[in-house]
Amino acid sequence: MSSRPDDARPVYLDHNGTTPVAPEVAEAMWPYLTEHCGNPSSATPAGRLARRAVDDARERVATLIGASADEVTFTSGGTEANNLAIRGVTAALRRAGASPAADVSSTVVTSAVEHPATSAPMALLARDGWDVVTLPVTRAGHVDLAPLPRDHVAFGSIILAQNETGAIQPVREFAASVHAAGGLVHTDAAQAVGKIGVDVDDLGVDLLSLAGHKLYAPKAVGALYVRRGTPIEPLVVGAGQERGLRPGTENVAGIVGLGRAAQLALSRLADDAARMMSLRDELWRRLSTAVPGLVRLSPAQNCLPNTLMISLPGRLGREVLEAAPDVEASTGSACHAGIDSPATTLVAMGCDDGVSLGAIRLTLGRATTSADIDRAATSLVAAFRHVA
Repeated sequence: MSSRPDDARPVYLDHNGTTPVAPEVAEAMWPYLTEHCGNPSSATPAGRLARRAVDDARERVATLIGASADEVTFTSGGTEANNLAIRGVTAALRRAGASPAADVSSTVVTSAVEHPATSAPMALLARDGWDVVTLPVTRAGHVDLAPLPRDHVAFGSIILAQNETGAIQPVREFAASVHAAGGLVHTDAAQAVGKIGVDVDDLGVDLLSLAGHKLYAPKAVGALYVRRGTPIEPLVVGAGQERGLRPGTENVAGIVGLGRAAQLALSRLADDAARMMSLRDELWRRLSTAVPGLVRLSPAQNCLPNTLMISLPGRLGREVLEAAPDVEASTGSACHAGIDSPATTLVAMGCDDGVSLGAIRLTLGRATTSADIDRAATSLVAAFRHVA
């Protein structure tokens, strides 16, 4: 534990990367890390206690997204949930006759701005012969549904809220179109759940992924919603936990934490969103006033309330952050062997290399204060002026 005083710590603006574990979540988990050691599959009193805790958490996660408890499968996180949804459903469809060897129902649809946890499984499908259609995005980062095939679609998956720009995608319209074309629909909602209202029936999706560490729960726990009747096969075999869809002894403490985090998110969703949006807009005002030519990459409309991605003209975002030790945030580029490369999301949006390489993602959280915004803005502006 750091002994630095709070005002000496950097302002943490990387909540889309990961959130801290909420104190209420840690408190709920503690007994299952210390005294309650039962295996939920065991008939012992300790095992039955663990089973009740897992079932209670399942109810809480289901309530947060408008689902039934029996439609929630716990996973190790969002990446596993996405893989299980994409690869598990297409495996079941293939077994049922929607073979990539056939011309009908061999098409799957995704977008150009997916998290690697979706784009990588989609690449595996393409390698296995599925026809993967990748939808483009607008300059604002929203998925363009115009090129979406209107018939013979087997499966579609797009992100609900883009993790870098915060753009909220037209999942409801996407789902309706894919269903009309005969397909099933998944959305990666890891960045959305807990920041905006998410309801599986309102979205019309068959599957939805979420991740605990984006939701003030611990890392290495997540969940997949699977609508009743959706064909899906497990990726891992060996036991019967999670109705056989995700075998392996449950991470009871992590699941309890996710359940408490879901309950907490539901109770404070509207207030958190309004407060973070106000602080985010103040941060944009401060930065855009002080930095001539500052580019806003996050859309002004249909965007997560906590997310502001900007591009600093004539600078590398990485160098600006290195010169701003009072701010912890992410860039819109990656540096390998001394060479900066732009994020694929920004390339898909049509940003040139200068804009992409100057990008910084600033994402607020529950603990972010007005004083944090003031300190972060001051530090970033000073760093911009220092890095010439």
